[in-house]
Amino acid sequence: MRAKNRLTSSFIKTAPVGKHCDGAGLWLIKRDDGGAQWVQRVTVHGRRREMGLGGFPSLGLADARKMSQHWLNVAANGRDPIKEREAEERAARREDISLAVLTADAFEARKAELKGDGTAGRWLSPLTIHVLPKLGKVPVTDLDQRDIRDTLAPIWHEKADTARKAMNRLSIVLKHAAALGLDVDLQATEKAKALLGKSRHVAKNIPAMAWADVPDFYASLEEPTLTHLALRLLILTGVRSTPLRTLRLDQLEGDVWTVPAESMKGRKGATADYRVPLSQEAQRIIDLTRPHARNGFLFPNTRGGVISDMTLSRHMERRGLEARPHGFRSSLRDWLAEATDAPHEVAETMLGHVVDGSVVRAYRRTDFLEQRRVLAERWSEYVTGGTGQVVKLAGGL
Repeated sequence: MRAKNRLTSSFIKTAPVGKHCDGAGLWLIKRDDGGAQWVQRVTVHGRRREMGLGGFPSLGLADARKMSQHWLNVAANGRDPIKEREAEERAARREDISLAVLTADAFEARKAELKGDGTAGRWLSPLTIHVLPKLGKVPVTDLDQRDIRDTLAPIWHEKADTARKAMNRLSIVLKHAAALGLDVDLQATEKAKALLGKSRHVAKNIPAMAWADVPDFYASLEEPTLTHLALRLLILTGVRSTPLRTLRLDQLEGDVWTVPAESMKGRKGATADYRVPLSQEAQRIIDLTRPHARNGFLFPNTRGGVISDMTLSRHMERRGLEARPHGFRSSLRDWLAEATDAPHEVAETMLGHVVDGSVVRAYRRTDFLEQRRVLAERWSEYVTGGTGQVVKLAGGL
């Protein structure tokens, strides 16, 4: 039998179900449903590869043989036909490898790692605002350090944190593109940093109130408004603004408030919900707030959502205070360090921080709830005392 061109057009039309070899690695695969597919087998670097060429009858016998010979020639030159074809397809669809398209693809791949599947948009915003308007249409394979430098230069010193995030996201997108087999410069972001130089921006911490001043401020929050009640509960629990403002009634059970894992920031590597022990004062504040609840939220606004972070910040600003709501976390942490004998891991867990590595956490299953309950009650007693006196602890925890 001939080594090549074994099949005939008449045979192909009535070929039975199964695999039929035309020679030189070209096969016709006849399916049970009556359809047929051309498949080319080649050996590259000692490894056999199979690639689909197209379906019959849209791809006839003569054209299938021409295509087969083309890919045989590619393989004979030591190149992988499948990778070559993918490269040709990408070249024919240059827009499909634009930075905008690859950014969206990288974001989809990372969504599961982001809080709320990235619905808040914070992962994408540095790129969508500062990078993609200028570079979105550029093929990712053409992107170099000069493009990145020219794009981020206007914010490199003025908005350093945003520029840093944009640079980090770009690096992730380039790595994603490389994983897809695209020929990108993985060092482009590092080279761009070298061209831009060290940022002149000096990072500033969010202003915090000294813990000795917290009792007097707490006492001033005497009106039963949502703003006053929210600030009181924020101080007592040490949580961030977002989980507090979005607190739902079904998250409360007795003296424990369970914050869903996706609502917690700064807990990379942690997948469990975060339990917040509620002091007697915190429970009292929640009871005072319940009449305001709407649509399941403890701190609703008039538009069906929840109160904004700016509502709390503006209250403190109007009072002429430099400190901001988020700073009460620092107030609590300093109090824990200076006025209690709380171990480091317990104090950090009070603020919802993840401590130690994944291996240690795998064996240490506790979240120190009982120890934190004691500390929460002591913090509450101190805050409501309004004396500014240091709490003396006896016998530790």
